[in-house]
Amino acid sequence: MITKQATEQEFEQAFYFIERLWDYNVYDKEAVRNVYKEILADENSFAFFLCDENGEYCGFCHGSFFLTFWMSGMTCYLASIITDEKYRGKGYGRLMVDHVKKLAKARGCKAIILDSGMPRKAAHVFYERYGFEKSCYGFELFLE
Repeated sequence: MITKQATEQEFEQAFYFIERLWDYNVYDKEAVRNVYKEILADENSFAFFLCDENGEYCGFCHGSFFLTFWMSGMTCYLASIITDEKYRGKGYGRLMVDHVKKLAKARGCKAIILDSGMPRKAAHVFYERYGFEKSCYGFELFLE
């Protein structure tokens, strides 16, 4: 398995994973494409794929680095992580989080944080087994 930094040319592969991560959402593909481009251009963001030895895409991950008062320093927000369904349970999610840990440590982060949709129960089990702890409730306020 290898991690491969995402490129603009791989938008279709990224979109495949994004649609499956939040399968209860409806996406405007061009809006997602624009966000994807912005993430790739942002020095405080990262996006990568997990690929097998044959170059097949097994997973996708993206996040960002930012300063927080809560951590009194740099923090890594793991925004998206998904393993293709046919590869789940084989340790690929762990490999992606391991890579995020390396990126976060290189940036001097004090923690990795994430949130996860309520319906994603299997993902919650994975996060807790990895060592993440439940630390808060997540809320959202949609703006018009």
